[in-house]
Amino acid sequence: MPLPAEFADLEPYLAWALPTESERYARRLDSSLVEMQTFYDAAFPRLEEAIVYCDEHPYDDLPEDARTLLRLMQSLVMVSFPVEVWKQARVPDSGAAYLTVTAEPVV
Repeated sequence: MPLPAEFADLEPYLAWALPTESERYARRLDSSLVEMQTFYDAAFPRLEEAIVYCDEHPYDDLPEDARTLLRLMQSLVMVSFPVEVWKQARVPDSGAAYLTVTAEPVV
């Protein structure tokens, strides 16, 4: 899973570039707050730049490097609330609730 050359600094976080929301959610639940914060701190400052890069390509024909970058940014969104608000991986006061996605866009 390559990243565009201008985003090579995010390569240590490629494990977050997961293709489905279910996989991203599971990764979030399996990660410590320190892991999520480290990823967030590296990726968040690059978000606008990543959007611009991905917008240069048709969504239904993204090159592999842009698709990987998009997936990485989708994981950034997945960890944003835990990092910014909750300070934990799970939704507060949700007990054993779990998210099941039955359909999602294919990228």
